[in-house]
Amino acid sequence: MGTDIHHLDTVTFDDELDRIEIIDQTLLPGIVKTIYLQTAEEIYEAIARLQVRGAPAIGVTAGFALYLLMKKCGASDRNAFEKEMTKTADYLNSSRPTAVNLSWALNRMKKCADRTLNSSVTEWQSLREQVLDAMRRECFAIRDEDIDACRRMGEYGLSLISDGSGILTHCNAGRLATVRYGTATAPIYLAHEKGMHLHVYCDETRPLLQGARLTAFELSSAGIETTLACDNMASSLMKAGKIQAVFVGCDRVAANGDAANKIGTSGVAILARHYGIPFYVCAPLTTIDPATPTGADIVIEERDPSEVTELWYRERMAPDNTCFSVYNPAFDVTDHDLITAIVTPKGILRAPYTDSIADVMS
Repeated sequence: MGTDIHHLDTVTFDDELDRIEIIDQTLLPGIVKTIYLQTAEEIYEAIARLQVRGAPAIGVTAGFALYLLMKKCGASDRNAFEKEMTKTADYLNSSRPTAVNLSWALNRMKKCADRTLNSSVTEWQSLREQVLDAMRRECFAIRDEDIDACRRMGEYGLSLISDGSGILTHCNAGRLATVRYGTATAPIYLAHEKGMHLHVYCDETRPLLQGARLTAFELSSAGIETTLACDNMASSLMKAGKIQAVFVGCDRVAANGDAANKIGTSGVAILARHYGIPFYVCAPLTTIDPATPTGADIVIEERDPSEVTELWYRERMAPDNTCFSVYNPAFDVTDHDLITAIVTPKGILRAPYTDSIADVMS
């Protein structure tokens, strides 16, 4: 436990004790606590309850998870192993539907295992060891690629920032959403390392307050000047000339550039267009989904009404009767024509996104 996260990776794996280690984000900012995941149920709950969250961090967790759970699997032959792997992957994939990194990482791990399972080795124990060794290398590669991708997005995004700028963020696309650096905050961290002066304004991001609990916490504790604002204060900040750029992350980018991100992001993009402020989406290639034609094809997760009515209150702060209901989608989709550019590890993409996304993904 402690009060600082900057010496910790958000997600890691302990080889000696066979467990996934994550920072429990439901306890932040008051408590920094590492928790340990060893069963499928614990991993599922950690993803569903947002103990680990952020598309890249979820993907890294999923990679570690399938390796760990198949290592514990007592399958007696190749067919039983394959059947159990599919069942386990399907179960984990059902924990959250919107972030493509979850299914991407699980599918990547399954393909890795399948390549080795299809080898000419016939003795099961030898083959099992080879499969698990390949899966271990693959899940750690996913982790290392995430760190590298965030660093490179930071370098590209840094070219879009001027010294003295005010930057608005929404939700948390910081190091807590990845292993290190973050996606939308990576340019901010690199600018800070270079001695540039920035002022970051964090939307609180109702109803789960990721901007308040996570982004404002991690940026301010890194020594970056940070101001917290309620979501409905963004227009006021923009009108006052305090915002020179908006940087957000995303959970899925469609083939046409539509981007699903935490609820409220599309409203920020509309405001930015009104005030002539550039709106940048930072997207690892793992978050871009060419198989999804447009944002209309993205499944939006609906979450528990209690997150809105009582989660952060001592008492329920809404009516409780049969004429009352709660609308609580986790994400919304920002239309591609509201996005100034998409920052990826392979460069900055601009419209028409159908072409630039196809080029970078090929």
